[in-house]
Amino acid sequence: MKLDLCRNLYAGHTTGLSLNNDRLYKLTYSTEVFLDRGKGKQEDSVGYRISSNVDVILLWRNPDGDDDQLIQITMKDVNVENVNEQRGEKSIFKGKNPPKIIRKENLEALQRPVLLHLVHGKVKDFYSYPNEPVAIENLKRGLASLFQMQLSSGTTNEVDISGDCKVTYQAHQDKVTKIKALDSCKIERSGFTTSNQVLGVTSKATSVTTYKIEDSFVIAVFAEETHAFRMNFLQTITGNIVSKQKLELKTTEAGPRLIPGKQVAAIIKAVDSEYRALPIVGQNFQSECKGCPSLAEHWQSTRKHLQPDNLSKAEAVRSFLAFIQHLRTARREEILQILKAESKEVLPQLVDAVTSAQTSDSLDAILDFLDFKSDSSVILQERFLYACGFASHPDEELLRALISKFKGSFGSNDIRETVMIIAGALVRKLCQNEGCKLKAVVEAKKLILGGLERAEKKEDTMMYLLSLKNALLPEGIPLLLKYAEAGEGPISHLATTTLQRYDVRFITDEVKKTLNRIYHQNRKVHEKTVRTTAATIILNNNPSYMEVKNILLSIGELPKEMNKYMLAVVQDILRFEMPASKMVRRVLKEMVAHNYDRFSKSGSSSAYTGYIERAPHSASTYSLDILYSGSGILRRSNLNIFQYIGKANLHSSQVVIEAQGLEALIAATPDEGEENLDSYAGMSAILFDVQLRPVTFFNGYSDLMSKMLSASGDPVSVVKGLILLIDHSQELQLQSGLKANMDVQGGLAIDISGAMEFSLWYRESKTRVKNR
Repeated sequence: MKLDLCRNLYAGHTTGLSLNNDRLYKLTYSTEVFLDRGKGKQEDSVGYRISSNVDVILLWRNPDGDDDQLIQITMKDVNVENVNEQRGEKSIFKGKNPPKIIRKENLEALQRPVLLHLVHGKVKDFYSYPNEPVAIENLKRGLASLFQMQLSSGTTNEVDISGDCKVTYQAHQDKVTKIKALDSCKIERSGFTTSNQVLGVTSKATSVTTYKIEDSFVIAVFAEETHAFRMNFLQTITGNIVSKQKLELKTTEAGPRLIPGKQVAAIIKAVDSEYRALPIVGQNFQSECKGCPSLAEHWQSTRKHLQPDNLSKAEAVRSFLAFIQHLRTARREEILQILKAESKEVLPQLVDAVTSAQTSDSLDAILDFLDFKSDSSVILQERFLYACGFASHPDEELLRALISKFKGSFGSNDIRETVMIIAGALVRKLCQNEGCKLKAVVEAKKLILGGLERAEKKEDTMMYLLSLKNALLPEGIPLLLKYAEAGEGPISHLATTTLQRYDVRFITDEVKKTLNRIYHQNRKVHEKTVRTTAATIILNNNPSYMEVKNILLSIGELPKEMNKYMLAVVQDILRFEMPASKMVRRVLKEMVAHNYDRFSKSGSSSAYTGYIERAPHSASTYSLDILYSGSGILRRSNLNIFQYIGKANLHSSQVVIEAQGLEALIAATPDEGEENLDSYAGMSAILFDVQLRPVTFFNGYSDLMSKMLSASGDPVSVVKGLILLIDHSQELQLQSGLKANMDVQGGLAIDISGAMEFSLWYRESKTRVKNR
């Protein structure tokens, strides 16, 4: 005899699952979840299975229509076991019975029946007892959701445990397949990811439920949901979270008679007045850790790995990442307590971790702890600000806090400048996450652009330009063009290097007109650092035939080292097959542009681009260009490293060493336009798309002399600390009712410093950059 779990498929009077009157349906149910590393090896997987018997009865059917019914579902004989039997003695469930694993009160709640009101095969209401644990209710929701179906093909929206989702049914004679588009599901779940795709995580989710039909009756339901993920930057790091459900009919027997009545509410009250209508959508909850170590205890086991001497070891980063997870569940008072109790050697690393936690409590604690009016904790203030700049998922609250601090007073002007520079980095990250219209972002934009427009002091102009170099606001381009063309040397150079960071779509013909005027010095004489940057921007952003021709024709008429530098840039474009290479080749067909006189220029300046790594899906490139003055003194060296994943890119690092006005040291003649430059040397860095505050080695002749006489030879630190680089968190509501969290983190301990040494005796200079 066939078992009758649904009405005849071809009868036409039911559209979904339907039960027969006066029958008790005995079924077996199991749900499992496991994680594997994406290699397809069963021995690598870990997970668990919950199994039970299930009793289902039809309590009520609307006398006016078969498609309106109330059913009762009861789980019995619950068991929990390990999915991977190969784990044997390693199984955490070995020797434990279900009440011990689930806890007795939870097991009792799980075995209390739920009611399901189905109309046309879809869930209208889900009834359960109030105040049951949310995790237990979700398991019941997962089972109840399997009873929702339709017998005809088509696409529709359904609300079940996964949320409001788009589903597609494919009906066949022996089965019905339901495909749920999990990326369409509307459900509130916490989560965040790193704003840059290169450092992000790619995930793909699928859900397929099959209703097996035999002789027009549904006899089994099989559901499988998979969440596959991989890191974009390191694609060897992959994983799969797999959730399965299986519901099979074993037998039917005589059951209770239907409860008569026309209103379902009266029927439910008659069954048990304690029942309450609850959402079928999975509800959020946080698991409490009982008997877990406190934050202070976690810190005591972590701090030894974060001693200054240990920072270049992998264990330091592991400990840093683990401690951030603990900080994310900690209260402000707990965090403040360990900050106040820590010694000065480890405190900077603790500040890195607290800031990287990116919670309201951690932000409140660190802002309470740091005193920006004091100049005694400058190192801690700087570590806090750089950690803010590298924040993986900053929120409006953090930007608002920095704006508020900027309007206050400071013990150190360097910190004031850093606050504004980092505010620019936060504006860009929030805009990338569709937060450009947030109040704090709008206020920060006005602060940056208004400050740049009204700045009276050179230092303030530089500060706002550096902030704009991080924010990359399209509305800031007219101001940048003004400063690039009319500003004095360092300001003009900073404005052009800021323009260099903008995407190609913002470098319009109008922008290139100004850059051409700068390069060809149509209105005023410019330093060669400004001119070469302007030429590079033109060549990297869809240059026209005449733009390329005019640049090539200028080679031979430039100062010696600039001639050599521009020649090296053009040759690098051709050799590395950059986007402009086709246009350059077109122009080089003209003999007036391509001849021995232009292409035989000598000098020490150079430009070279190469691959660090090249793969089908990704590439890492480095470029090094060095520009000298005519007297042979370094003018600018620029090392860049970029990472590309598909169409996304990350400016991993840039280290620029600049020097000017040093000809007097060796009694040399300055180049054109550089006769009145003050003596200066400094270092600027971009790290993971964030422009840091530049470091000055010396500024002015007297400062140079004092530094040379008192020089210790120790390099000046540009950036030092622990950085949370990759940060992805996703809470998954599995359709089985179970919950899974996907957390991917990557960190870096870094120390970049630099120095510039001069010898009057040997008339030479040495530059050193130290990466650790």
